[in-house]
Amino acid sequence: MGFQVTHLYGLTETYGPSLVCEYQEGWTDLPATMLAERLSRRGVPTVSVADVRVAGRQLAPVPADGRTVGEILVRSNTVAAGYLDDEQATAEAFRGGWFHTGDPCRIDEEGYLFVVDRIKHVTNTGGVLVASREVEDAIYEHDAVAEVAVVGLAHQRWIEAIAAVVVARSPVAPEELIAFARERLAAHKVPKSVHFVDELAKNASGKLLKRELRYQLNRSSAPAGR
Repeated sequence: MGFQVTHLYGLTETYGPSLVCEYQEGWTDLPATMLAERLSRRGVPTVSVADVRVAGRQLAPVPADGRTVGEILVRSNTVAAGYLDDEQATAEAFRGGWFHTGDPCRIDEEGYLFVVDRIKHVTNTGGVLVASREVEDAIYEHDAVAEVAVVGLAHQRWIEAIAAVVVARSPVAPEELIAFARERLAAHKVPKSVHFVDELAKNASGKLLKRELRYQLNRSSAPAGR
């Protein structure tokens, strides 16, 4: 179509893009699937940012292996100093000399970052963190699924149990979707339950309200089926 799409990543607090998926000349001859994978990454730090780190516990950098998940941290003179009249939020987000974005991601051997989800949407199941987006992407491959949102529900044994909230476009059983996910995901990432709704809770701009979905499901422990 005569144009090229380039991924950028940034937040209001970082005053514009912090990462750009900088195109490399060697990518031109790659097979389409490999090229798409590289272009889907959020990229490398822009020249306007002093430092970007993918950090794990105690702010230590995670390995650049493309698998280990950490949080994106940013520091620069373009980063906000804090939130107006909100000392608690400022203390939480701007600690240790870094701005904590709340975005978990992986970094590969080329130094490119790939965002996997929002930290508040990551489920702690049995002490293992699972990104909801990965589970959603797997379930979306099923032809009967029109929309899906994955949330963590409070669970006595697992801390949180992964639950899929689905808007179906055709009849499908919860067991079928769970089996479908099991073929595509590691065992600990497979939903423990599937709940069907007519529509997903969203705000006026169309953004999913996972907090509302989680609240509704925590009030009802039994999954529904179609």
